[in-house]
Amino acid sequence: QVQLVESGGGSVQAGGSLRLSCAVFGYTSSSYCMGWFRQAPGKEREGVAFTNSDGSTAYADFVKGRFTVSQDNAKTTLYLQMNVLKPEDTAIYYCAAKLSGYCGPRWRSGIEFGYWGQGTQVIVSS
Repeated sequence: QVQLVESGGGSVQAGGSLRLSCAVFGYTSSSYCMGWFRQAPGKEREGVAFTNSDGSTAYADFVKGRFTVSQDNAKTTLYLQMNVLKPEDTAIYYCAAKLSGYCGPRWRSGIEFGYWGQGTQVIVSS
């Protein structure tokens, strides 16, 4: 049973940093994609970043240069380092897994991802 468990959310002032973690349990795929998504109150869910198992990454334009997605060497934990946070980054952040190959150009829709965590709240105050 695949499980994704996020942690690391919290409240921070604008300009600050947070690092989100996503512990991954129960999968052994050698070709996969792991992503971060977020959903703000009253808004649609949106893709933030992803990393494929080959180390390639992609980011939404609104976080480029501020956020970094990575995995630990054991490939059991996914991270999202968030710097220069803005009030508009306030949202619930979710990690997600696609265990059958790499992410494609429509990754931001989330449709490729079959497994999701429960989410962690990030609040950025001005």
